[in-house]
Amino acid sequence: MTPRFDAIGLVASDMAASVAFYRRLGFPFAEGAESQPHAEAELAGGVRLMLDTEETVRSFHPGWRAPAGGSRTGLALRCADPAEVDAVYEELVAEGFHGELKPWNAEWGQRYASLHDPDGNGVDLYAPLPGGE
Repeated sequence: MTPRFDAIGLVASDMAASVAFYRRLGFPFAEGAESQPHAEAELAGGVRLMLDTEETVRSFHPGWRAPAGGSRTGLALRCADPAEVDAVYEELVAEGFHGELKPWNAEWGQRYASLHDPDGNGVDLYAPLPGGE
C-alpha cells in the first residue's frame, strides 16, 4: 500500500474570511461554505483544499492550539504571466489582505510575491519571467 496525496487542510480562525480569500484566488468553494464548520474546494486533478474552524479541530483534538510565532505552511499558485502576479497581489492588498513580499523578479527566473491568508499562512504567487523556467 502507498498512500496518495489527496488534500491540504488548513485551520481557519474565521471561516468566512478564509473562504473569501481563497475564493478570490479562484478556489471553488460552494455557496454557503463561509458559514460551515468544514469546507472543501476541489482543485484540478482532484486534490482538495479543506478548511476547518478551530472549534471543529478541537471537537476531535481537544488539546489543539493555534501555532505561535508564525506559520510553516504555504501554498504556491502559478499565474499566467508576470503581469498577473502583480495584478493579483495589488488587488488582494487593496482589498485588505496582508501583502508579505511585494512582487519581485527572483534570481531563479520567476516573478514572485507573497501574501498571507487571514490566519497568516503564506500564499505565494509566481509566474515564469521571459527566458525563465
